[in-house]
Amino acid sequence: MKRFFTISIFLLLAMAVRAGDTLTVMQYNLLYYGVNTGFCNDDNNQIDSKNESLKLIIGEVKPDIFTVNEMSAIESNQQYLLDNVLNIDGVNYYQKAATINQAGSNIVNMLYYDSRKLRLKTQHTAQRYIRDIHVYELYYISTDLPQGDTSFVVCVVAHLKAGNSNDNMGKRKIMAENAMTFLEARYTEENVLFMGDFNAYSSSDDAYQTFINYSNAAMRFIDPIDMPGAWNNNSTFAAIHTQSTHSSNNGCASSGGMDDRFDFILISDEVRFGTKSISYIEDSYKAFGQDGLHFNGNINSPPANAVVSEEIVNALFNMSDHLPVVLQLYVDKTLDLYEQQRNPFLAGLLNNPVSDLLRLSFYQPMAGNLVFNLYNTQGQLIKSDSQSFMTGKQHFTMNVESVPAGFYLLQLTNEKGLSTVMKVLVR
Repeated sequence: MKRFFTISIFLLLAMAVRAGDTLTVMQYNLLYYGVNTGFCNDDNNQIDSKNESLKLIIGEVKPDIFTVNEMSAIESNQQYLLDNVLNIDGVNYYQKAATINQAGSNIVNMLYYDSRKLRLKTQHTAQRYIRDIHVYELYYISTDLPQGDTSFVVCVVAHLKAGNSNDNMGKRKIMAENAMTFLEARYTEENVLFMGDFNAYSSSDDAYQTFINYSNAAMRFIDPIDMPGAWNNNSTFAAIHTQSTHSSNNGCASSGGMDDRFDFILISDEVRFGTKSISYIEDSYKAFGQDGLHFNGNINSPPANAVVSEEIVNALFNMSDHLPVVLQLYVDKTLDLYEQQRNPFLAGLLNNPVSDLLRLSFYQPMAGNLVFNLYNTQGQLIKSDSQSFMTGKQHFTMNVESVPAGFYLLQLTNEKGLSTVMKVLVR
């Protein structure tokens, strides 16, 4: 029987791998796309020239979710990117969010997405101090999920106040706190990505600290690469710097070379641990085109870039003074489908993730003995319990304080051999 359970666990995990999907997420500061600021103009930031570079970058990354900063507030320019960069050469499935600009800035955020995989349910403005911070609620679509079932991912896109003074840091903190207050009221247990140009010079920046050490622990974000420190002009962090791709100023792009980490995609606990069917793929986060060999220099200067082609690195140089940041998400479909179709107990975990006492609520279809087995992902039995229950609604608890943090499967089996398996995250 134990061998059968082990084989079943492995089969279930294999099903999950085969039936899952991957979403590629890219966040990019487009450097005044479609905006004539005087210092950025048609001579040094021409939109069609930028489009040629951006087409190469998009073709290499192939994002399913593409969020941007420093986009023109004029809707026709946002549409121009959609029509001339994304939906070209037979591609017609990218769509964009609606234009919202409550702060009245000349540059805004925008979201583009692959409508074959995703739909935009709703969007909000989390705050409008200095610039809007936008919230886009997407849901995943798939024909092999039960009707009405889906997974949601919330993209929060921010362009925080620039500058290294205490005053500017304080303004970034206000923007961050405003946004977190908005999110706390709506998305405390959801798949959330907080992305954008944060203009943070170090991990001690008040806005960054607001995101990762928020007063409500349930709303704290995780930095996937977990590399705190003084990022600015520090060669220790050369491999994660995202700005500036230019060592000298062309009148528009910032100068100084690659020496700042301004661009981020932070993830919620739910994304980190996959408790809501969407999970971060380990080691997929990167500053696209950053090889760590161009500290304080142009991204396309010698030595030859070690991670992308010469064509792509030149496109990155010509497109913007920032590098895009990219990560991948895994969409877990099979386990949720399995639970819905094969759950005779109508069981549900009351607290997941769990760190101490696992609580389970279920409907027992018949009186008798129930066995509760907790397995790790190698199919090894970690913890077991057996209790007698009457017919009807029941509750069960299991102490997991001594169980190492990680992903587990909890199996319920009754005397008639009816069984169900549920995902458990211990942390």
